[in-house]
Amino acid sequence: MKLIALDSSGLVASAAILADGQLLAEYSVNYKKMHSRTLLPMLDAIAKMTELDLASVDAIAVAAGPGSFTGLRIGSATAKGIGLALEKPIVEVPTLAALAYNLYDAKGIICPIMDARRQQVYNALYRFENHQLKEISEERAISVEELCAELNAAGTESQEAGSSAAAEPVIFLGDGVSVYRETIDELMKRPYSYAPAHLARQRAGAVGALGEVLFAEGKF
Repeated sequence: MKLIALDSSGLVASAAILADGQLLAEYSVNYKKMHSRTLLPMLDAIAKMTELDLASVDAIAVAAGPGSFTGLRIGSATAKGIGLALEKPIVEVPTLAALAYNLYDAKGIICPIMDARRQQVYNALYRFENHQLKEISEERAISVEELCAELNAAGTESQEAGSSAAAEPVIFLGDGVSVYRETIDELMKRPYSYAPAHLARQRAGAVGALGEVLFAEGKF
């Protein structure tokens, strides 16, 4: 299977090509640029480098939100334009789930946060079970204060239930970390950490990898 993946849901612009479960190429830029001017040239560059015949692609995966309205519109329009031209299906991949997929098989609760402005973040909670990503909290816009209180309460409840083990650790990632890190450090009472820089932001490679899973499940 060959798949093109795109993510322009936030500050990062990213394009990737996957084939038979392998990431052949990925081009990501985490800088203030116009996605409308960069996304297609990025895809064109990696297609040329990998000598990709676009007609051989089976599907196009795109980050479907939440995120920047303008960025999502650009990514969606680009994916749909390519899909129509090639007569290929589109796989819509939730942005937060793709972020969590960066941390494949990590232990504990994966907590992506994207800055939603107005003192809120876009968030959902995930964990991996039997190598599959499971959503344990639906996508929502929530204040960091509410989110930390929820995570702390869940950790306390698990300990009060009689578990001898410590509360599951929480891993934060996403562009909301740089905005709210001081608040998180002040409020979190249960074990937590931050994803390393190379895994902490949107990546088309993760969109493509999760897109392959969704495509195999017929979700396109």
